[in-house]
Amino acid sequence: MESDKGAKRHGHAADRLNGIELLEGLPAEELDALSARATFQRYPAGTQILSREAGGCDVLFVIKGSLRVVSFSVSGREVAYAVVQAGGYIGELSAIDGEARSASGVALEDCLIASLPADVFRELLTKHAFIALRVTEKLVRIIREGNERIMDLATLGAYQRVYREILKRARPDPLRADSWLVYPLPTQVEIAAHASTTRETVARVISSLGQAEIVGRKGKTLYIRDRQRLEHLIERTDTGQGD
Repeated sequence: MESDKGAKRHGHAADRLNGIELLEGLPAEELDALSARATFQRYPAGTQILSREAGGCDVLFVIKGSLRVVSFSVSGREVAYAVVQAGGYIGELSAIDGEARSASGVALEDCLIASLPADVFRELLTKHAFIALRVTEKLVRIIREGNERIMDLATLGAYQRVYREILKRARPDPLRADSWLVYPLPTQVEIAAHASTTRETVARVISSLGQAEIVGRKGKTLYIRDRQRLEHLIERTDTGQGD
């Protein structure tokens, strides 16, 4: 974890673990006791909150704001794993096995983070089976998502991975039947991080889809005009150009 400058112990209303989904169901007195054992710190947007290279096994709870869980290739390319919103947590792997961090965490906006020591977290899991089960369910989701990502990398080209990422983010258009859209459209860097490719590849894909009238963009919205054709592009074996 980065410098503890400005860190503070539980002391006023903001510095509490209320609203953390993992801890829902804990008696109020236990939640207060847990908050008293945590350290709270604020981070401005863009700050690296958790470093893969740094030591420490604390579990970090996001009280306010959101952060992106990322890793970096040898060439410096960012690979994004997930976005953790307020109420979520990261760092459970190191807290459980004592090994180094498996990823880094970067604040997407101003954040208030509560840091709970690993031994306190393990004590919590031992004492409350329902919390241990929630952690287990999260780990299962991580494994499944990891398996899916490995399959994508092994079987899909870069263009196809971008097509797939767009479809993953698509939601029904509330104003038009049988129509889909992506809103707000992430930056090309963010899409590239999730698709394990480059920003330039994402730019080329979106441009080519627009020229083919498969998608259309207006402001921060990407409209999918022909979902069937986009799905078909994922199935083709000759569109996976570049990295």
